[in-house]
Amino acid sequence: MILDSTMVSRQVASALAEDLGTGDLTAELIDPGARSRVELICRQSALLCGIPWFNEVFRQLDPAIHIDWTVGEGERLGAEQRICTLQGNTRALLSGERTALNYLQTLSGTATRAAAYAERVAGTGVRVLDTRKTLPGLRLQQKYAVRCGGCANHRVGLYDAILIKENHIQAAGSIAAALAAAKTLAPPGIEIEIEVESIEELQQALEAGAGRVLLDNFELPRLREAVRLNVGRARLEASGGVTLETIRAIAETGVDDISVGELTKDLQAVDLSMRFVQGPSRTGKDAD
Repeated sequence: MILDSTMVSRQVASALAEDLGTGDLTAELIDPGARSRVELICRQSALLCGIPWFNEVFRQLDPAIHIDWTVGEGERLGAEQRICTLQGNTRALLSGERTALNYLQTLSGTATRAAAYAERVAGTGVRVLDTRKTLPGLRLQQKYAVRCGGCANHRVGLYDAILIKENHIQAAGSIAAALAAAKTLAPPGIEIEIEVESIEELQQALEAGAGRVLLDNFELPRLREAVRLNVGRARLEASGGVTLETIRAIAETGVDDISVGELTKDLQAVDLSMRFVQGPSRTGKDAD
């Protein structure tokens, strides 16, 4: 997955400014020339995600810090597994610890959840999509983690796709009127999707030429009926209250996509810890 390094650098700079402010007062207890070696341990089974942000934290604090990863982005981790070792200035290691771990535990938690959902629909051909229900300030990072876990992104924000929901339809006057206005206003290449809450509304959307329809809180029998009526005319997306326990049955109704807010909003961070294995020392040499 290609990442914009400038974006990562900007995000990390903001996160470090939030944590460090005018300076790390506690780190001043440490000899400024001291060096240490630390290791990062994962305490549970998880999918690793967030290495670019982790690395960038320490690059900005001290480019001389050396990080040796034993696993790669998107790889599975076992409980008590060592992920990487870091060697360098002790103050910089301590000052960057929390910001770096916050990124890694949050994005690994998101990717791990996404991987669980992707596994549940394996073989069905259905795409599992995220939503805009992300942590403020971490949307792009979490959407990256969703892809790392094997799921796909819905629109990134309000600017890159049109999703006509219930309130938009009411304001426009009807499903047909809302779709007509969207087709007139949409820039080239912008996808238009409309949300429906009943079979009757689905029929209206299809008659108005909808190319993508979100089926909001449809129960399984209604999803099957929607697929039957659609006959492949529009791309159908199921949404609303989807869980790990229900997603397989939803996928087997024949819909094309399933959007899951839980991928990013009901987050459980992965349990990580950083511990000293050597130092602090002023010898200028690291242990073998």
